[in-house]
Amino acid sequence: MKKPSPADPEPMQVTTTTTTTTTPTPTTNLKEIQSLIETGAYTKEVRRISRAVRLTIVLRRQLTNGLISGFFSRVLPANSEAYKRLSSYVSKDSGSDEMDIDAAPTTQPAAKHVLPEMEIYCYFLVLLFLIDQKNYDLAKVCASDCIARLKNLNKRTVDVLASRIYFYYSLVHELTNSLAEIRGNLLALHRMATLRHDELGQETLLNLLLRNYLHYNLYDQAEKLRSKAPRFEAHSNQQFCRYLFYLGKIRTIQLEYTDAKESLLQAARKAPSTARGFRIQCNKWAVIVRLLLGEIPERTVFMQKGMKTALTPYFELTNAVRVGDLELFRTVADKFASTFASDGTRNLIVRLRHNVIRTGLRNISIAYSRISLADVATKLRLDSDSPAADAESIVAKAIRDGAIDATIDHANGWMVSKETGDVYSTNEPQAAFNSRIVFCLNMHNEAVKALRFPPNSHKEKESAEKRRERQQQEQELAKHMAEEDDDEF
Repeated sequence: MKKPSPADPEPMQVTTTTTTTTTPTPTTNLKEIQSLIETGAYTKEVRRISRAVRLTIVLRRQLTNGLISGFFSRVLPANSEAYKRLSSYVSKDSGSDEMDIDAAPTTQPAAKHVLPEMEIYCYFLVLLFLIDQKNYDLAKVCASDCIARLKNLNKRTVDVLASRIYFYYSLVHELTNSLAEIRGNLLALHRMATLRHDELGQETLLNLLLRNYLHYNLYDQAEKLRSKAPRFEAHSNQQFCRYLFYLGKIRTIQLEYTDAKESLLQAARKAPSTARGFRIQCNKWAVIVRLLLGEIPERTVFMQKGMKTALTPYFELTNAVRVGDLELFRTVADKFASTFASDGTRNLIVRLRHNVIRTGLRNISIAYSRISLADVATKLRLDSDSPAADAESIVAKAIRDGAIDATIDHANGWMVSKETGDVYSTNEPQAAFNSRIVFCLNMHNEAVKALRFPPNSHKEKESAEKRRERQQQEQELAKHMAEEDDDEF
């Protein structure tokens, strides 16, 4: 073996360093939130308050009594009324849950007044904690106190926090089956938000009121409120999705199926992928509306990831409508009656009986050039005292509506189908292509309108370091928004 000479270069030693990313502790997150709220309040930057809310949504699973009590001691003067009131909602625990005393000031804050943004945020923190602990009665008291405090505040930096308070105020009453009690308060808050030009609060409260009315099946009142409420460009994608969903439900009950289908499909498309429960509800209603329109949803609608089990009853219902089997339709409706009742679609499914008969009649007219009305009643499985007479009236209505191309021979009791023509010689393909083109153009226009650009981006050229920092901030923001969407829906 050759020995290395002094002239030979020494072998290079490769050392690998592993970088470990430490997850910030709840105490660190709360300190960052405190800094964001104070900076946002003094500089009147709403985006900092919004970021503090997003960080709180990430933090909410780690909240404890000791952690919240330590945060109050850090941001609220001990002799303030807000501190005494908020401390009554949480019991201070001894242990490692409290905030780091070494890092915190040894004395209470010397501020004479509490920042309104910080006080409302403390209410928001307590409300989240009480709801997660399923202490709904105390959460209702806390939310009511916060609503009373918000009525005396008119600051745009508080609007983001106020909209969240409104949401959880309604949620905690819904969880305790007492939504009707707060309807008057929600209407008063909506009027107040309108007078103060609080657009985020307006769209949040409008959705809460629509949900309140629809919870008790008050569709006429919901439509009157919706039609008279001021409309403006949506500030929150979550609230806009909710509005489209409620609008689709109202349009469905009012028999305006085309508008309902558009609203429901748009709500399902705009909802974030993490909002699985919301998207399932949108798809359930959209399937029913499409069946009422005489359309058969594609199989891929029922095979979406994470939705197959929830949409199984609607898949079987769609199959019964597709084959036009009235007996199978009754079996499916009875089998999943409890599911349809809990989804609020049972009354709509009763309307589908006519569509099932029409589909079966269309299949019969295609298969037979001439068939007796008694056989039509047998194949449709009509259970009535005079099935032939019922079949005659059903066939006559289908011919009048243009569902089938046939005639009735009343003398012999026959249905005579006309020869099927070439569909490509009609305007149907053109109408189908036109609807698809309009859909794609509308989606493109919405995407263009949703584009956002930083100010003076065409004048300034950012360096590589600034670009990396910006990309890192965008990734963190996207992560927080995804977790926030998951919590919201």
